Amino acid sequence: MADIGVGGAAPSLIKASLSRTGKWAGGVAFVSGAVSDVLNPLAPFAAYIALVASVAAVIIAIAIVLRLVLAAKALPALVFATSAAAVAGGVYAMQKETNSQNGVIASLVPAVAGLQQSMGIVSAKVARIEQTVTQTQKTVEQVKQSTDTVAKKTDEIASTQQQQTQQGAQTQKTVEAVKQTTETLAAGQAQQQAQTEKLQATTEQIAASIDTIAKGFAALAAQGGAIAEPKRPDEFYHNARVYELSGDMLNARRSYLAFAGFDVDAIDPYTRFATLLRVQDGKAGAREVFGALADKGKALSIKLVHILQFDDAQRLDKLNAFIATNADFAPAYFLLAQEFSEDRLGAQTLADKRNEAKALTKFVSYEKDGGLLKYFVDQTQLADWLDRSRSRLAALGDVLDPARFVPSLTPMRSNQGWSMTISLPEPATGISWRMGDSGPFTDTGFLAMNDQATGKPMPNPSFELPDSTQAGTIAIKYLDIRGRETGPFDIRFDPETALQQGNKQILDQFWTSWIAFDASGNHGLVYFTQMLSYRCAIKEVRYSLNGAALDKEIKMPACDKKDPYAIPYDYQPYFKVADSVKSMAVQVTYTDGTKSPVREYKRQ
Repeated sequence: MADIGVGGAAPSLIKASLSRTGKWAGGVAFVSGAVSDVLNPLAPFAAYIALVASVAAVIIAIAIVLRLVLAAKALPALVFATSAAAVAGGVYAMQKETNSQNGVIASLVPAVAGLQQSMGIVSAKVARIEQTVTQTQKTVEQVKQSTDTVAKKTDEIASTQQQQTQQGAQTQKTVEAVKQTTETLAAGQAQQQAQTEKLQATTEQIAASIDTIAKGFAALAAQGGAIAEPKRPDEFYHNARVYELSGDMLNARRSYLAFAGFDVDAIDPYTRFATLLRVQDGKAGAREVFGALADKGKALSIKLVHILQFDDAQRLDKLNAFIATNADFAPAYFLLAQEFSEDRLGAQTLADKRNEAKALTKFVSYEKDGGLLKYFVDQTQLADWLDRSRSRLAALGDVLDPARFVPSLTPMRSNQGWSMTISLPEPATGISWRMGDSGPFTDTGFLAMNDQATGKPMPNPSFELPDSTQAGTIAIKYLDIRGRETGPFDIRFDPETALQQGNKQILDQFWTSWIAFDASGNHGLVYFTQMLSYRCAIKEVRYSLNGAALDKEIKMPACDKKDPYAIPYDYQPYFKVADSVKSMAVQVTYTDGTKSPVREYKRQ
């Protein structure tokens, strides 16, 4: 690279560059200065050119000094930049000195000033054109608004005309609507009838289809062995059973899934499949598999078995919801009965037994006319369900009889009041009572012992009432062993009737104490103290001595309801007999009209 600062090479290099570049660079710089002077009314272009050219000259000079570029190549540019800066700077200085806004040349040459003025006229015309366009645009907007207003009013007029037309046609439409409604009702009845017939046909078709599958399955079961290439649902079900019995659970599972792919609405294949899944994958795994099958298929049996894979309370709620939606799907009632069975619960309450009996009774009722066959592929499974149902119904007995298995009250009168003893049809964990048809219930409390049937404190089975209690209704309710409230049961209480019945029960039970000969050493006296104490139940006492003629009567004092067991102070509870009397026959007529047997008492 050449060095402009060493020896005499630099001056010669500069001189050569000036001779080659100076002429054209000076010319271009002069033209640029003149143009910038003419355009000065628009902007101070001379100042801009001088500034840019000066900066460029400084940068090029630094690059040459630092040897960033070759001097031979950079010097022409340096000469041009320096020339442009000098000319433009001179022009700008003259403009400032003469204070000429239109430039130095325009002030000296009138033709240039005319040219600048022409350029100003063009600009003014352009400004006027822009103003005209703006005004035109505003006019267009106003016209548009006017047009919109006219259109709006036109629409309002059209709307008014349309409303008038609609009002005029309303009566006609009403008549036509009534006519159409009548026709729709008739069509709906016809459609409903058609749907009923179609549903019946579909049901018969499904039953026929399952009957065919059941017959095929029975034939394959008699044949034995797995089918090499199964194609029909009965063949897949047969293979599933064969594989399951042989312990090949993987192939059994595949066969069950293949059977499910046919969406056959039979209950027994899916209950067996669910049992296999619970053994292999647990209840959660079985629930997941049947959930997927239920989402994909339409068979109610699959959806029902899916419900059985949920836990206790959730399962029961879902099962009841299924039955509410599919009230005639018979297998659901047998499965519902299992939710209340002794096998499922361990210990049954009376409510559990009744719920089980209701469901089993409903299930067995479908057996009429072969109504259960369409739900089973394996008829031996149906036979098993029916046998279990009949056996349980026999064991449950008359549990559904509404007159049986209800609480009862046993009133016992004392001189202080009434002692009411409650008898329940099942073990309870709590008992409460109420006098009358409204008001709060009162708990009877607990005894100081545990009930062996429940393992919990035994509820007190009795409560007291004052002797002034009037006839009325006593309501009894209790909590069963699961804590479920049962009742209330309304029991009629009549103090007078209760007193008579209680006394009668004691007289009948302890009849050997009616008569006492020569009691406590009182020879020749016959005592009837017990009958006297319980006389509120007695209407008449007939007796005879040494025979059964019953020709005599013991006159009893009136019953004192306030103090029923007290013996009047002026009444003798005995009478005298001769030594010849060896026996006495007695018969009591009770206040309810019944008579006791003739009782005979021997004198010792």
